[in-house]
Amino acid sequence: MWMHRRVTAQPYGQRELARKLAMQPTPLDVAPPGLAARAEAARAWWRRERPLNAMLFVSLVAILGGIALARALDFRPAQHQGLWRGGLAHAFEAHYDQAFPLKQLGVNLWAAIDYQLFGEGLPGVVVGKDGWLYTDEEFKLDNDSPALVDRHLALVGWVGRALTQRHVALLVAVVPAKARVYPEHLGRRRPPELRQALYARALDALQAEGVATVALLEPLSAGKREQPTFLRTDTHWTPYGARVAAQAVAMRARGLVEGGRAFHSQPDGSRTYRGDLFNFLPLDPWFASLLPPPDRLTPWRTMDSDHAGSLLGDAPAAQVALVGTSYSAEAQWNFAGALEQAMHADVLNYAKDGEGPFAPMLAYLDSDDFRTSPPKLVVWEVPERYLPLPQAALAAYHLPPGVSTGRVATSAAVRGPQAREGGSFSHVTSQP
Repeated sequence: MWMHRRVTAQPYGQRELARKLAMQPTPLDVAPPGLAARAEAARAWWRRERPLNAMLFVSLVAILGGIALARALDFRPAQHQGLWRGGLAHAFEAHYDQAFPLKQLGVNLWAAIDYQLFGEGLPGVVVGKDGWLYTDEEFKLDNDSPALVDRHLALVGWVGRALTQRHVALLVAVVPAKARVYPEHLGRRRPPELRQALYARALDALQAEGVATVALLEPLSAGKREQPTFLRTDTHWTPYGARVAAQAVAMRARGLVEGGRAFHSQPDGSRTYRGDLFNFLPLDPWFASLLPPPDRLTPWRTMDSDHAGSLLGDAPAAQVALVGTSYSAEAQWNFAGALEQAMHADVLNYAKDGEGPFAPMLAYLDSDDFRTSPPKLVVWEVPERYLPLPQAALAAYHLPPGVSTGRVATSAAVRGPQAREGGSFSHVTSQP
């Protein structure tokens, strides 16, 4: 019996001790001084102001809804948009989507989060450091890129052989990627291995094909010590970079054309310039202050010193034809004018914007200008970044089988007459 009481008394003591300990406040139960009072005050304010908050929320929704409704009332459907086939509904949806007042804010907010937190923009731009932007075309590759490089270089070699048969010299100015000239402003993203070795590989391959080239990497890299040779927020070179490139081309072209013409260039004012890569950072207008500062651009204009007011390319039989991309086509870079001044010869510009470097060359070879008045020299401006990328514009041309340029060009070739191997320009015909 004594043993039983002793045994049963022990659990009771433990329970009593636990009960007393539970009554003591623990550090977690003790609120910091003033915290409980502030919390209670906040709850009281919320209960007191709840009707006001609800009214403000309802008013905001009503205002936004009223603005959206007012803009929706501006919808004017076209006569051909029917109700039963869904055309009217799609047109109204597109109109309302554009008129909705919060759409722009949402787009800008999401873009600002991507840009500030992750250093990214829309597909098309690679965000670097120090306010530098790069086109993602200098970083892109796909499974066909190695073959596309070989085919594009083979096409350049074929053009060179065909021009030689017509006693026309070819000089290929290979424009290095902006990321290659300004690697110090790249962020964490780097070009893939194939692109890192691409410039030297292209020069070696073209020289093996017997094509005369101008390596612009060294002069553009050296020139940036004096002035920027590429724009910070754009894919293109600066007018200064274009002049540096033109001087390098002129040195390589000595003996190929007869100089003697006098040209002079002058600046055409300085202005703020929003580069084309801003299009992939839609932060404006709500978060425009987060964007990099725009570039300063000073365009140059070249004129014939012997004939005042005569602009470049006015001569009826120019010795030099320039073919290429927007690096040559856009007047604000003045690459063609810089070539005229550096070579002391007239230059006719056949470059095109938005078609890559290859389709403009094939279009020129198929033109009446070339057939009736071939030049002594063709300067072909070819940015290296296009070499590993598919060129959809080539689908319009029948190419010799040896220089078929990927799936697009091959599919185009089977739709028309089969081209023969060789260098005749009759092999390059546009699709009807």
